[in-house]
Amino acid sequence: MLKIITSRRISQIFFFALFVWFCVVATLGEQWWQLRGWPVNWFLQLDPLTGLGVLLATHTLYAGLLWGVLTLVLTLFLGRFFCGWVCPMGALQQFVGYLALRKLKTNLRVQRNQPHPAQRIKYWLLLFLLSAAMIELLAFLLAAPVRHPFPAMVIVAVLVAALVLLHTNGVVRWSRRAVFLFVVLLISGMIVNWCLPQTPWWAASLQSGLLDPMPFMHRALNLVLLPLADRTAQVTAAVPRFYQGSGLIGVLFLSVIFLCLRVPRFYCRFICPLGALFGLLSRWSLWRMGKSEDQCRQCHQCEAHCEGGCAPSQVIEISECVLCLNCMDRCRHGLMGYHQQPSAAGEVPGPDLSRRHVVSAMAAGLLAAPMLRIDGSLAGNWHPHIIRPPGALEEAEFLTRCIKCGQCMRVCPTNVIHPAGWQAGPEALWTPVLNFRIGTSGCQHNCVACSYVCPTAALRPISVDERMGRKAFADAGPLRTGMAFVDHGRCLPWAMDTPCIVCQENCPVSPKAIFTRTEYRVVRNGAVRAGTVEADRITITGSDWPANTFGSGDFFVVWKDQEPIPIRGNTGNMLFLKSAPEGMVLPAPGHAIQVVVRLQKPYVDPRHCIGCGVCEHECPVQGRRAIRVTAENETRQARHRMVLQR
Repeated sequence: MLKIITSRRISQIFFFALFVWFCVVATLGEQWWQLRGWPVNWFLQLDPLTGLGVLLATHTLYAGLLWGVLTLVLTLFLGRFFCGWVCPMGALQQFVGYLALRKLKTNLRVQRNQPHPAQRIKYWLLLFLLSAAMIELLAFLLAAPVRHPFPAMVIVAVLVAALVLLHTNGVVRWSRRAVFLFVVLLISGMIVNWCLPQTPWWAASLQSGLLDPMPFMHRALNLVLLPLADRTAQVTAAVPRFYQGSGLIGVLFLSVIFLCLRVPRFYCRFICPLGALFGLLSRWSLWRMGKSEDQCRQCHQCEAHCEGGCAPSQVIEISECVLCLNCMDRCRHGLMGYHQQPSAAGEVPGPDLSRRHVVSAMAAGLLAAPMLRIDGSLAGNWHPHIIRPPGALEEAEFLTRCIKCGQCMRVCPTNVIHPAGWQAGPEALWTPVLNFRIGTSGCQHNCVACSYVCPTAALRPISVDERMGRKAFADAGPLRTGMAFVDHGRCLPWAMDTPCIVCQENCPVSPKAIFTRTEYRVVRNGAVRAGTVEADRITITGSDWPANTFGSGDFFVVWKDQEPIPIRGNTGNMLFLKSAPEGMVLPAPGHAIQVVVRLQKPYVDPRHCIGCGVCEHECPVQGRRAIRVTAENETRQARHRMVLQR
């Protein structure tokens, strides 16, 4: 008969391999192993913290996130099964911890597996992240008693009841002083919210993706591990992919993994907010680990192999049990089991969270979003270099949905979507931005892959017709992600009298958003005198030009009022001309002539530029590009428009 531990290991290996497979197939292409209907967001959708955060921040639930409800329901029946049997982060940590601790003596293993007060940190982080996401909902509730009395009273009553059960382990112990303080704070909040204007400060901020293990694992695999594999084995891309700021993501990921060499499942025990959510729910689970009899002989084999640090040989902490089932497998006396009865030795149903710590964590979360936006980043001080992918919602709403998972960056065929760094502010860290200097091209005009792979609709699904402004969307025109600006101080024709029309030639829209105006300029030392003159060549006296300088087709020779004659080549003292028009009077020997260069200076038409960045990517000025795209005139933000009408 298959042992239960073997079943758990098979489950972990299967789901970890499935997770890696979904990350691999999130590649745009036509092969069977590429994006051909694979549910690449399934693990993100199974994550109830993602759905809960989006629900609190936007008051809506994206359809795919309903999978998280199934996970919550199963947790209420089974306990933290997701952590021990499904989660790829948990499986990886457990494997690394097993390799590190397998040869340690029992007493050392027991010592490292003892419950630690720091395990409460993950619950504080959970409250902080959910509070930052619910500030808009709180503002609504504070104003609702005046505007919508009955629904508000019901919602507040439910929240108060949940808060009481959460902080008292199901036993109501509210004093008169606490009730009086709650009522005073509620009324004060109503007055403050009623008096304050509606500003972007009140907008919710979804930051759970920073620490949620599902987005964390997706970021690490999508932006660090798979690109490293592509450099050697070309697993998913023939051309190496680069991601700005991926070094920090890799360092954090490796730090979390290597900490498991010291403490088993370090991330699960101390940091994971998803595990904290499951821990809060598992106190009501129907099935749980525990002793059938309180007759433990204290061999400590169960604690030596415990993955959650839940003290199974003592009064077990149900909220910390990850259902690794090692205790049941290692117990030589058959006392440990998985059943519906409480543990015979007693159990602690939930974390020991003081009311002061809970209030502090929630208050910090409620203040986080206003503090992050006090610099005006969602008002007049917005960042023009933060260019979002096509289909991105308005910035305030975008930040209430984006979980920083990196799926859009992974699927981008040209590798121009990258995680934002600190330049975008801490609130936008690791959210997707366009960087046109990296990759194989700009943002392709007919590509909408990123908008369809986004698990939370921070990038709303758009069609190719909407992207390109065709058919039913012809009146609205194409979606614009920004607009290009020419830097006259770095542009070759503008600043250096050097011919270049690369940006105009590569502009993909029709009519082209980049047009040129032609000027002729005398080249340096271009005013000379003619020596011997023939129909197709002129000998020059006193010139110091290098050979083969003027053969590009952009150089001409002129004299008097004649039309410029194209130069097809030169030596140090001779110009070779193309055929001169009939009737043209050739210059006499000693006559003053000029060598001029034709400069086609680029200009950008804001009515047609869509901010695709192809021009910036192809610009031959390799440092700071001479033509650069910023977020001005983007479609998603009406206040960023630069033209009154199309």
